[in-house]
Amino acid sequence: HSTVEGAFKTPAALEGNYITCKGQRARFLRRADPGTIAWDVLGADVVFECTGRHKTREALAKHVAQGAKCVISSTPADDQVPVVVRGINCQRIPKGESIISCGSSSVQALALALKVLDEAFGLEAASMTTIHAYTGDQQLSDAAKGAGRWSRSAAQNIIPNTTWAPSVVERLIPEFKGKIEGIALNVPVPAGSNIDLTAKLSRDATVAEVNEAVKKASEGAMKGLLGWTDEKIVSSDIIGDCRSAVLDSDATLSIAGGLVKTLFWFDNGWSIAQRMLETAEIMNAKGGK
Repeated sequence: HSTVEGAFKTPAALEGNYITCKGQRARFLRRADPGTIAWDVLGADVVFECTGRHKTREALAKHVAQGAKCVISSTPADDQVPVVVRGINCQRIPKGESIISCGSSSVQALALALKVLDEAFGLEAASMTTIHAYTGDQQLSDAAKGAGRWSRSAAQNIIPNTTWAPSVVERLIPEFKGKIEGIALNVPVPAGSNIDLTAKLSRDATVAEVNEAVKKASEGAMKGLLGWTDEKIVSSDIIGDCRSAVLDSDATLSIAGGLVKTLFWFDNGWSIAQRMLETAEIMNAKGGK
């Protein structure tokens, strides 16, 4: 069962320290250090590092040292770990690379949005605000721990926060270096986030042109990754949507001088999980480690 995503639709059962599903058994383990699980003994090929705590190549390499063939992180790591985003560079994973990052749900959404705008109109600069569901490392009530705003109740406040999305996208797409900045606002919803993106384009673009550019991409090269809607959705409506970003066409704004504002929705948990699975399949198909 999941408070956010609902009940799992495929029959599953708990048998001691194992969960069984569709004829397969997975063992439950609890370890704090990535170097303390013998992945080779367990027969694991791919490790999905989703704790958000291990963000260096050195730390992630401990999984490989214990027998994992490949490690895929759900959060950005240091500069020594390649970032892979479907729709951007997933077909250019370095041969033999065993440790990669899928960025984050915000990185995935921002990268696709900027790529579409740049290809259609040219991108001069962009400012983004991730309006993000609260996360597991926040406090549910005010507590005397954490730094500054992070010690305040996630369920009762809109909390300004930093975001690594712009800097990671600049690593991912070097031509955007120095053109992107942003912040995050963590808000009192359990899931369902969006990116409020303001972009300075190389030419004027009408609301209709911007919406059409995204719609065309969502039906073409980025089908299944990028979406477009003219429905008046709210955050809960995006829960369970596996696409990386869905444009809210009714929220698009345009000002003379090439300035546009767009709103891209995403399920901050479900979408990144889908991208990680797909990335593992791509690496396996390419005969990676």
